[in-house]
Amino acid sequence: MAVAACGGRGAGLCPLLLPLLFLPGLAAGPAGMLQPRDTPSRERRELGGLWSFRADLSPGRDAGFAQRWYRRPLRQSGPVIDMPVPASFNDITQDPSLENYIGWVWYEKEVLLPLRWLQGDPAPRVVLRFGSAHYYSIVWVNGVQVVEHEGGHLPFEADISSVVQGSPGTLCRITVALNNTLTPHTLPPGSIQYMTDKTRYPKNYFVQNIRFDFFNYAGIHRPVVLYTTPAAYIDDITVTTTSSDSVAMVQYQVSVVGSTANSLSLSLRDQEGKVVATGDGPVGELKVLNPNLWWPYLMHENPGYLYSLEVKMQAQVGEALLEDVYTLPVGIRTVHVTSTQFLINGRPFYFHGVNKHEDADIRGKGLDWPLIVKDFNLLRWLGANSFRTSHYPYAEEIMDLCDAYGIVVIDESPGVGIKLLESFGNKSLQHHLAVMEELIRRDKNRPSVVMWSVANEPASELPPAAHYFKTVIAHTKALDPSRPVTFVTDANYALDHGAPYVDVICVNSYFSWYHDPGHLEVIPLQLTAQFENWYKTYQKPIIQSEYGADSVPGLHSDPPLMFTEEYQKAMLREYHAVFDKKRKEYVIGELIWNFADFMTSQGTTRVLGNKKGIFTRQRQPKAAAFVLRDRYWKIANESSCLPPVITSHSLFLK
Repeated sequence: MAVAACGGRGAGLCPLLLPLLFLPGLAAGPAGMLQPRDTPSRERRELGGLWSFRADLSPGRDAGFAQRWYRRPLRQSGPVIDMPVPASFNDITQDPSLENYIGWVWYEKEVLLPLRWLQGDPAPRVVLRFGSAHYYSIVWVNGVQVVEHEGGHLPFEADISSVVQGSPGTLCRITVALNNTLTPHTLPPGSIQYMTDKTRYPKNYFVQNIRFDFFNYAGIHRPVVLYTTPAAYIDDITVTTTSSDSVAMVQYQVSVVGSTANSLSLSLRDQEGKVVATGDGPVGELKVLNPNLWWPYLMHENPGYLYSLEVKMQAQVGEALLEDVYTLPVGIRTVHVTSTQFLINGRPFYFHGVNKHEDADIRGKGLDWPLIVKDFNLLRWLGANSFRTSHYPYAEEIMDLCDAYGIVVIDESPGVGIKLLESFGNKSLQHHLAVMEELIRRDKNRPSVVMWSVANEPASELPPAAHYFKTVIAHTKALDPSRPVTFVTDANYALDHGAPYVDVICVNSYFSWYHDPGHLEVIPLQLTAQFENWYKTYQKPIIQSEYGADSVPGLHSDPPLMFTEEYQKAMLREYHAVFDKKRKEYVIGELIWNFADFMTSQGTTRVLGNKKGIFTRQRQPKAAAFVLRDRYWKIANESSCLPPVITSHSLFLK
């Protein structure tokens, strides 16, 4: 796997790729990507906390490879600082050069492994797994390279059994070299620009350019886990569901690695622990009578219903009879798209939700449980039933709660900022296809995920976009025929070369903000024309996937002026009036931009980030949050798909 090119803000040579050409890299393979869980046959250990950290500040950013920092403890090759994991490294210190650093940084953690992980005949399999690290990672264990991975938002792992079980003692030293440089062929793309005017810039000065409006945070952003399985183990499980009023079928496929299974049994249990269906063998289906369907939040009195699918495998390995057990949450639901509707379990579903970011003070994009729980509480307070993972896949921990709470997800790849012509070439295309494989492998069994989004606001008016998106969307559908596929466009309806291949039109527009700024009166005409033109051309349902206005908390003006809370409220109401007319026809959703304020690169149009949130970055409501809350609860209570029993005050208590 080719490593991303490297760079850095400030003086210094662009880091060289040469050191990597001599490393026997092991790319992350196409194996299953089951989320690590504790089971009777598996153990997991999170490695969060403080790691040793160093940014490579050498002129070429290549000292770490030239001096082989991975061969010995990092502290022995120079100074280190403490760095929390998971977290972005950018905002942790008082060093401004680290805030905008581009290039290689190094992490290290030393852990002691239990003896039971290292012994036995056969010994258990020991796996090192990263929830995500942005952007390009190379990992060593005890000085031995075990994996490298491109991409900043999806998990990767390595079987390290032979390394740790062949080393003396129980010490496991994990070293990570991480590079955050973006090129025209990464996802998201970027470019390195050298400033050659020696009268204005130091020698070899370069900057990282990006074409997306959020900060390019970097670091080990999600949990690092060591986990074990038996030597023969359940590698992957794929589940799809169909249902009628009284019967559901759960189709499954189980893959096993390490030996041919002597026996493979499955038990589906309801939330009370009662077995409702059983099966055996690697492929089959389970029949569930009178199933509890998985319903979205506010669409049923018991949203997010999950069964537990317990898979047990026994296999003979040498003289040992090994057993592996894995339990997968399963939601029974169906998704179908017509020319005017989005149906979940056969009933019309209207997306009234938000776009988000993984973003917060200090920790950047690092996983943070208090923030996650706060955000879900705010979503439910708001009456939001859905969100898009703008503009990259979110943490598995977030997705778990979507499954459990009934929050519907449009699961988006990191294909944001695809603007340059060279980003539509074969090199970029092949990487995009690989990213979709990784995303679907991770999230294919989640009932909350109802649609894949392959990109956000690409330059889809360029002619190469036709082949590019036809290929990506066809590949996505081949990997998962059970879900619709879209991408989010801001192109003109008559010029968009990718739109013919999507199942749902998702369109972003900012009338009276980026277009005709300050003129709220143009919204009804322009937004109505937008919807009518798209529908007339494609006869597909439409989601307003972004709309909104910046507002500085506490800034007021009457009559409304831009950047005030009053202007944000007024813009929303103008959009809502058109939505209410068109959702009676073919508009199937509205997603506000954005749930909360978030950090961006510095620029003359951004004052400490993007202020389009209806909540501040600290999750305090602006006036627009109350406007949206009133609207979303009204839509939920008026929805014709709600059974009468759930119009009770107990569910809609605000």
